[in-house]
Amino acid sequence: MKLLTVVGARPQFVKAGVVSKAFAAHPSIDEIVVHTGQHYDPNMSDIFFTELQMPRPDYQLNINGSSHGAMTGRMLMEIERIIQDSNPDRVLVYGDTNSTLAGALAAAKLHVPVVHVEAGLRSFNMKMPEEINRVLTDRISDILFCPTETAISNLRNEGISDGNVRVNHCGDVMEDSAKMFAPFSTVPANLEGYENFVLATLHRAENTDDPVRLAGIIAGLNSIHETIAPVILPLHPRTHAVIQKLGIKLNVQTIEPVGYLDMLGLLKRCSLVITDSGGLQKEAFFFHKACVTVRDQTEWVELIEAGANQLCAPQAEQIIALAQENIGRTISDDGELYGGGKASARIAECLAGLED
Repeated sequence: MKLLTVVGARPQFVKAGVVSKAFAAHPSIDEIVVHTGQHYDPNMSDIFFTELQMPRPDYQLNINGSSHGAMTGRMLMEIERIIQDSNPDRVLVYGDTNSTLAGALAAAKLHVPVVHVEAGLRSFNMKMPEEINRVLTDRISDILFCPTETAISNLRNEGISDGNVRVNHCGDVMEDSAKMFAPFSTVPANLEGYENFVLATLHRAENTDDPVRLAGIIAGLNSIHETIAPVILPLHPRTHAVIQKLGIKLNVQTIEPVGYLDMLGLLKRCSLVITDSGGLQKEAFFFHKACVTVRDQTEWVELIEAGANQLCAPQAEQIIALAQENIGRTISDDGELYGGGKASARIAECLAGLED
């Protein structure tokens, strides 16, 4: 089987590398990797391509830094050309980025079957561009690899089931990558001595584009930093620009955005995670850390049900109270919630067993 894999954002690059390593055990899978360049983490290169012997992208498109429409349109055009040139049997996409939607659309319009890894996730908030991307991608895919039973239920409620497409509960590839890369984790040099801190991220448009929400979140983080524990915040450039524009006082330990290995190192050392990120909610769980998610909804409802994660309003008082309640709390993981690190092998075995 000739498989064309499209990745864009850093988490997809990480997950695709782990799955590609699983593909190597199946000679029947001939994978071509396209990296759109939507978000590239150069400090992953050495660990990926040398120590872990993962394949480099066959195509590097370097498409980034523009609006959703412009970026997706350019990707669609370039991926369509690559599909026509390479003639794959299937196109595989991950997650919910613009790269995901562009890859799926290009394939579907050329009548090439689409494989979607991380299918069925829903926040039920169509104001999120990620929600639009994942819903549309699921609708035009032929094989849906779901990380959880909740994801399968979401698809079933939308009329998508094994009767009309192939729906597979494989587990979560993010757990595979976290387990694989944990031994190689690092921390920024200026944070070597830090322990027992709160790791925070803040970049979601629903928070940064609303001055009241943003001010409430930052007030909460400032208070936690001053009275409970140090707060380390890798500051997203867009968030930084908004804070400066609004004149909001930020009194925590800010650092430049970090790469994947540094983020894993910070997760291993922290005592609590406060975030509005989707992926970091799960990564906190993989490292047995409690998480407070400053959002109205989350696509990872099973973490809420398991008591590992709590949704929080963008209000200082609630953020402070949940930080006090959860800091230092250890989260148990029996390995069943997200597949125990075996998702990549299951995906590879399933695709290797299909006829071209």
